[in-house]
Amino acid sequence: MEIVMLIALPLVAVGLILLPLMINLKRTKDNKPTNRKRAVITNIASFIGVMALMTIMPMTGAFAAGETAAVAADGFTEGMKYLAAALSTGMATIGTGIAVGSAAPAAIGAVSENDKAFTKALIFVALGEGVAIYGLLISILILFG
Repeated sequence: MEIVMLIALPLVAVGLILLPLMINLKRTKDNKPTNRKRAVITNIASFIGVMALMTIMPMTGAFAAGETAAVAADGFTEGMKYLAAALSTGMATIGTGIAVGSAAPAAIGAVSENDKAFTKALIFVALGEGVAIYGLLISILILFG
């Protein structure tokens, strides 16, 4: 039973996350009208639901059959450590994308008008990219610190 839960539960989770996307792709392939906004909202909702389920299941002891409470708590802490590392890197890269997405076109426009503004423009774009490096460093500190 434990093996089934360890293999089947993640597969079900991935299936639930990908289901709205697959339905939308099939409707697009069949030339039927699609509601992409609803598909994205459903995909996000199913992702949040699956992540909540995967966070709650270890707390109930469903995966800790035959293990002591200390080992189960240690597994929960390890899981939270990986989740924190993923969130720090993910949020930092999203912030970097937003920063570079607005700074780079402005830098290109400034350089096209004045060639001497290249170094200043490059510094502003590099500062935005530095946020991703900080997030990666925090992830490394969380995982190996």
